[in-house]
Amino acid sequence: MDDEIYDEDVPFNEEEALKSVENNWSKKLRDRTKMKKPKKFGTVTSTTWEDALNYTARDMAHLSEAQRSHLSKSEYRHLYRYYQVTLSPHRVPPVAKLSTKKLKYKQRIADRIESADRTLMEMDMNVPTVEELMSSPLAKYIHLAVNNTNYSGSTKELIANYVHPLFLKAKALASAEDNPNWNQAMNGDAADHYWQACKNELATLEKMKSWEVVDIPAGKHILGSTWAFKLKRFPDGRPKKYKARFVARGDQQIAGVEFNETYAPVVQWTTVRMMLILEAMLGLKSCQADVECAFLHGALEPDEEIYMQMPRGFKQEGKCFRLRRSLYGLRQAPRAFHTYLVKALEQQGLMQSTLDPCLFIGEKVVAVTFVDDTLFWAKDEKDLTAVMVALRNAKEYGLLLEKEGDAAGFLGVDLKKENGQIVMTQTGLIDRIISALGLEGGDIRPKLTPAEHKPLVRDTDGIPAEGAFSYSSVVGMLLYLAGHSRPDLAYSVNCCARYMFAPRKSHEDALIRIGQYLKGTRDKGLILTPNSSVLNVEAYPDADFGGLYGHEHPTDPACVKSRTGFVIKVANCPVLWKSQLQSSKTALSTMEAEITALAHCCRELFPIIDMVKTLGKVYGLEDQLTQMNISIHEDNAGALLLASTLPPQFTPRSKWYHIETIWFREEIVKRGILLKKICTTEQLGDIFTKGLSKAVFQNLRKKLMGW
Repeated sequence: MDDEIYDEDVPFNEEEALKSVENNWSKKLRDRTKMKKPKKFGTVTSTTWEDALNYTARDMAHLSEAQRSHLSKSEYRHLYRYYQVTLSPHRVPPVAKLSTKKLKYKQRIADRIESADRTLMEMDMNVPTVEELMSSPLAKYIHLAVNNTNYSGSTKELIANYVHPLFLKAKALASAEDNPNWNQAMNGDAADHYWQACKNELATLEKMKSWEVVDIPAGKHILGSTWAFKLKRFPDGRPKKYKARFVARGDQQIAGVEFNETYAPVVQWTTVRMMLILEAMLGLKSCQADVECAFLHGALEPDEEIYMQMPRGFKQEGKCFRLRRSLYGLRQAPRAFHTYLVKALEQQGLMQSTLDPCLFIGEKVVAVTFVDDTLFWAKDEKDLTAVMVALRNAKEYGLLLEKEGDAAGFLGVDLKKENGQIVMTQTGLIDRIISALGLEGGDIRPKLTPAEHKPLVRDTDGIPAEGAFSYSSVVGMLLYLAGHSRPDLAYSVNCCARYMFAPRKSHEDALIRIGQYLKGTRDKGLILTPNSSVLNVEAYPDADFGGLYGHEHPTDPACVKSRTGFVIKVANCPVLWKSQLQSSKTALSTMEAEITALAHCCRELFPIIDMVKTLGKVYGLEDQLTQMNISIHEDNAGALLLASTLPPQFTPRSKWYHIETIWFREEIVKRGILLKKICTTEQLGDIFTKGLSKAVFQNLRKKLMGW
């Protein structure tokens, strides 16, 4: 704060003004501004009060009672009409009002808990010391790797016999302390911190003109509101920051009245990998930025009339909010923010691509967005800085961008850049998967492949799942891992994901095998090493005809389904891969299964070709694009023959399904795509269709991932 606030009716006197500032402003605010002297005014007028409009939300939240009273005067009210809650005179932290009877009850319960804790501490519970525990037969299970070990007891017995009751109590209290509800936050030791966080949050929202305070309208639906509190800590456990988020109860919204469209796109990882390949090839500069208070940037649609309760602790009698901006918790908030983001980027010359709604292309800068996370690329770092400054300073469509430095990580994927290559790893996620499966113990032997050679079947009559871990949670983490940096897991994870809602013991064992494989390859990931300056595009489609037949129960419709698997590479770097059953049809021959896989691959290949050409022109690669080779590697002679036949011709054995292939056969001719015969042992798509032996798997993994 460079300017101080004075009453315009008092003549200026430097000594008295300085003394008044010293007495009126809070000590906390004086400490923050002790190196700045108040600005001197010869004649104090109402324009001096307008300077407070430039104060940050935090400055407004720290105003004293006298200063809030001055700003609330009628002659200044038009200037601060959006700060009705911040300037409210009721600024005392609320305390839960309990009757004497309830207070006595709470005190009685607290005394009993304290007495029980004291009794537990004094009891001789025969809990072994660390030395006794390490010398006991349980020593080799010290990492609590109960799953997949020879420990015969249950987890419940282990905790009951070897874990002190107060340890579990402390763990529960620590979690509650970091995520308190309203009563816990406002009546705990950190009440002052959380109350100040509430004031900062509301001042920030009001500075962005998020609502109007209006009389409660008759006959209108009023949404509820709530507070979400969070205590962030340093790694050593010390409190780092007390956060308060004011959110709307979106679960109470009425469809068609308070919201309509809710869809908002996110960037495809194919696009992100494409840009990373170009960065490695051309030595591009990259930068990551985060949008602060992202959802508050978006405005509500004109036909969306939303009223919401005022926040707890700041309520005014007979008043409510009429929202002007999308608030956290509203169902349409992500869509409103994306609409705003598109306008903000297009205003700076970054036009939305037709190939990916979250890809924005400018003359010198390219950006991709994932909600409030944005990655920028340019040849010159000055261009990156110029775009970010322009976005932040724009008056009509400005963004509160916070620069986070080089793109060393994005959405949980670590990006290590060295010697013209980029390594994508997710060691943190792998650690969580291993921990969830209970495989932290040092005596767990890693597996060399993630899946057995035989297929994973439904196993309806098999042993029921033990439920030692959350099957769906582990599968969800593995899907994220396999889809971003570990294509070697695509087949095995897809097999497990088919049984997410009815897992058996055999399916849990399959997940544990994947965890054992990850334990031995924890630090590995996808290595992007462009082999030349030419953006060659290669596709490797493959199919496993009736792979479940003879293994799955004959009454199961899936027993005759084939599996599609393929990978698409740009400059010898994988950008897209897939492994899934051909659930829409039942192939009657190997050729038909291969043609179905080829058609699926082409649906993904053609947009990637268009994206390569578009991005290549942005970075002046026109000459390289003229030399670009596009090839599809196929190991089935029948599929290769049909794909290379110009429509409406067809082969004798494909006459009843060739019509569905006409669309991609025409595109193959138009785009000049080469169809090449490849040896089965060199078919990269094979790793996505079946469980392989160690030698074959490691050979294909080396060619696919670089290790």
